[in-house]
Amino acid sequence: MAFLSLLRPDRFTIALVATAVAATILPATGAAAPILKVVIVGSIALLFFLQGARLSRQAIIQGAIHWRLHLMVFAATFILFPVLGLLTKTYLQSYLAPGIALGILYLCLLPSTIQSSITFTSIAGGNVAAAVCSASASNVLGVLLTPLLMGMFMQTQGGVSFGAIGEIVLQILVPFLLGHLLRPWIGSWVEKRRTLTSLVDRGAILLVVYYAFGEAAVEGLWHRLAPRDMIVLVLISCILLGLVLVTTTLASRLFGFSTRDEVAIVFCGSKKSLGSGVPIASILFPASMIGAIILPLMLFHQIQLLVCAVLARAYAKRTAQEPVPAE
Repeated sequence: MAFLSLLRPDRFTIALVATAVAATILPATGAAAPILKVVIVGSIALLFFLQGARLSRQAIIQGAIHWRLHLMVFAATFILFPVLGLLTKTYLQSYLAPGIALGILYLCLLPSTIQSSITFTSIAGGNVAAAVCSASASNVLGVLLTPLLMGMFMQTQGGVSFGAIGEIVLQILVPFLLGHLLRPWIGSWVEKRRTLTSLVDRGAILLVVYYAFGEAAVEGLWHRLAPRDMIVLVLISCILLGLVLVTTTLASRLFGFSTRDEVAIVFCGSKKSLGSGVPIASILFPASMIGAIILPLMLFHQIQLLVCAVLARAYAKRTAQEPVPAE
């Protein structure tokens, strides 16, 4: 029963599915669509402003010195995953509905998560300080690397314009840096209101999902998406996650990392950020494409949480038997 409870979807995943269904039945059309787009732009900027204000500079400094660990996470996130995504798109594109293969590639180009990477590392008894630094750096770098890599791999489809990258900088990176610069004055206020900031984070994502799936419904995505596509997509997500988990685990042991460091590498290197992926997609791609693009990400997000919840429990038993090194 304890194992089965881990497989139960969390509330946010249920909210994502409910939002997608609501958008499919009642999409934003007419004058409501541009108004919703403006609200989304503002909510995304606020989301990353608050993320910047929450990010502790001390935690970054403590974890930054472990450069070998960060290099491993970077390689998994921005080298291994993109190679797997490119291979998947190349060989399976003809078997999937239009846009889904591109969504798989986009998923593989995204940065790691922050919250779940750190949470699972902590549950498993891993190197939390290094996980904080590595996951945070991945998110900041991903704001620039994701669109650049996407543009490089999409050359045959026109690529990603510099204008789109500029929009990402203005809507995501600038608010993030501004929030971090203001952290000495607003950081404690933000930390004391985690419920409010969590609502902003999740609310911004739900707004984008509603807009994206509404546009997808208007464009007829669900008529083009067969049940076979969903089954194949779930299998691909499981295979991608499994390959990365096995590779990061074996590489960590091959290069002589401790178990605590291995935990941080495995959990930070195997995650893909829904929080960053949905807002970036809303800027990079036309509204009619976003639903198909983020569908693989939504499925992968749930699968990675389920698998890593089980894996964290297994690691916790190992790390509990090992002495914690002095900081």
